[in-house]
Amino acid sequence: MTRFTDFNFKLLVIEKLMYDAETLGPKFDLGAHLVELGLMKGGGDPAYWYSRNNGLAFKVVPLARDYFEVLEISPELLATVEELLLDGGHRVYEQCSPKWDGEDDIFDVRSLDDLRLLPNLKHIRGADDYWSPQLLEILHQHGIATDD
Repeated sequence: MTRFTDFNFKLLVIEKLMYDAETLGPKFDLGAHLVELGLMKGGGDPAYWYSRNNGLAFKVVPLARDYFEVLEISPELLATVEELLLDGGHRVYEQCSPKWDGEDDIFDVRSLDDLRLLPNLKHIRGADDYWSPQLLEILHQHGIATDD
């Protein structure tokens, strides 16, 4: 079993594989999941209203965190990742926190220990804009390009 140490780094990988490349599936939809569990009715935006009505605005909804934390990604699929993008508009973030506005650090990557899981990662777009010099140095030490 592949284990990530940084949940937010894993979310970047999930964004790439599930929502961009569509090679990891099925696509997780928090609203549909809430309806399936009988926690919300269909129609409108169940994920938005669930987070709003349960004091989860600007927080990661526990059901989404649980889903993504246990989601298995095979080493073969991880090996297909050559590029990641840092962007506050990722669909995976919307599934985790439907009311999130990008104005805080809940999705900030804090550790790059998981680079070992992506043997073919060559580039992280947006890193120069969002990551600290320390994280950028780690990327460069691993031969991973940024938007210099």
